[in-house]
Amino acid sequence: MRSSLSEQPDLPPEELAARLLVTPSALDELRLTDAKRVVKYMRPQLIEAGTVFIHEGKLTGNDYMVLILEGDISVESELPGNDGSIVVNIMGPGHLIGEMGVLDGSPRSATCTAITDIAAAVLSRSDLRRLLKAEPAVGARLLLAISKRMADRLRETTRKLRTFAQMNKALQQELDVIARSRRGAGRAADDGS
Repeated sequence: MRSSLSEQPDLPPEELAARLLVTPSALDELRLTDAKRVVKYMRPQLIEAGTVFIHEGKLTGNDYMVLILEGDISVESELPGNDGSIVVNIMGPGHLIGEMGVLDGSPRSATCTAITDIAAAVLSRSDLRRLLKAEPAVGARLLLAISKRMADRLRETTRKLRTFAQMNKALQQELDVIARSRRGAGRAADDGS
């Protein structure tokens, strides 16, 4: 189910948040009953359109994850050696971002900007600790679901890197053929003079 607050006006926001938390774009390994418990530890947040609310490389204040309930965000990544960035994804209701940050608080790997006004549910690291202390079984299942999501992403990244390496190798082979043919043509011209 991919829905939003405006598409489900009769559904309480906590119920919608729980349902969105168990979608494939969030934590589909989590059970709905667990998601309802987790949502109780999340706080609502409204983000105005145009607001950059996660900054790539930011060193502090990264210890939370965000579940998008309503609206769309742009995820951008800085280009190495360049002053620009590239949009790598557009995400909407049901997407979860920042789950690595809630675990380790390390610098963010991308910049997120609200394209539209956003309604979100935020789980901070301190709220996660409260959940783990009060409901350890639910907290453990949440951490397993987050770990599975991160493992899936790592596998997908590894697959993409393999594809990139294969393309790079094929391109290098083509460049080597061109270089050899030019060297051969240069020698032939030198011999003919």
